[in-house]
Amino acid sequence: MNTPVSPSGPEYADGSPVRLGALVPLTRPGWVAAGRHLLAGLDLAVREVNDAGGIDGRPLELVVRDTAADPERAAAAVDELAGLGVAAVVGEYHSVVARAAAARADALGVPFLCSSAVLDALTEEPTEWVARLAPAQSHGWRIYADFLLGAGHSRIAVATQPSVYWATGTRVLRDHLAPRGGTVVELDTNALTPEALCDALVGLGATALLLLVGHPEPAVPIVRAVRGDRRLAEIIIGAPAGQPEFAEWAALLGEDGAGIPFLRYLPERLGPLGERVGKELRERLGEAPSFVAFEGWDTVAVLAAVLRSHGADRAAIAESWPRVAVEGTRGPIRFSRTPGIGVWQWAWAPVQVVDRDPAEPDRFRILHAK
Repeated sequence: MNTPVSPSGPEYADGSPVRLGALVPLTRPGWVAAGRHLLAGLDLAVREVNDAGGIDGRPLELVVRDTAADPERAAAAVDELAGLGVAAVVGEYHSVVARAAAARADALGVPFLCSSAVLDALTEEPTEWVARLAPAQSHGWRIYADFLLGAGHSRIAVATQPSVYWATGTRVLRDHLAPRGGTVVELDTNALTPEALCDALVGLGATALLLLVGHPEPAVPIVRAVRGDRRLAEIIIGAPAGQPEFAEWAALLGEDGAGIPFLRYLPERLGPLGERVGKELRERLGEAPSFVAFEGWDTVAVLAAVLRSHGADRAAIAESWPRVAVEGTRGPIRFSRTPGIGVWQWAWAPVQVVDRDPAEPDRFRILHAK
């Protein structure tokens, strides 16, 4: 998708739009369902801003670029969007892709508000140009590790693929679990078939298998193999990266996809704003909105507030991060400097561990919240 999303709302005396560049995975191998939800949230918020008069009488325009989960493509898109004069860049779901976009935005002096990517090291060095709404991976995955321990799981196997994101997640889990008596054993899915992985799980005596792999391949075949192996009837399957959040998971796996805990960044109860936005997103998507859709809406809400108070100058936007105070769909949003993280960070969005209810796979159960 390489065309701007048309602004809606009243006719504007000053026809020049304020442009935001949006990075979204809309084609494979990107996680298309996540991209669709992210774009729905971004676009809904842009339309609401324009219906309310825009940015000081100027329409807000979203210029969308499909990253397809490709870091080089994302970096090139930031270059292009900077040349088009966008005030800021927003979006992206995949952490490794967002890291490439953040590095390019930092080099070019373009503000980047990252909506959904969680990798702690979003930039190599601290930067003033980048802010993030999603909780850092170390924060969310420690909460997930605490959930596992609380549920009686200390011998953990992780099915992995080569990736900075998966390797970092494995390290977070191991570092958090080891002092508390837990162990983490890695199983390389590039070297093991799903059936061989099942044999390895039996030999390890693991009580939990975490899917640190891509979706739908190889996550779906692994789930099917484990669910179909009577020797592993008691093992819990987990997916901290959130693969079961989207309807595609349930469509592919049915009952086999239920009872698999994952991380979701929503409060236990949405407030009035979240309820209203959630209803609009459901109508737009034709299904229940994921937390990623709310992240998209919140992203534009933050940028609209910044643009109204500080204007569309890029340096002024970057300088405004520590002064942001915006009511988002999931709570008040403020940015701060967090130890070990080189970007301005919302610390923190609410974090839940949830699963799809085995008795009703379209319903989510909250198992743990913080």
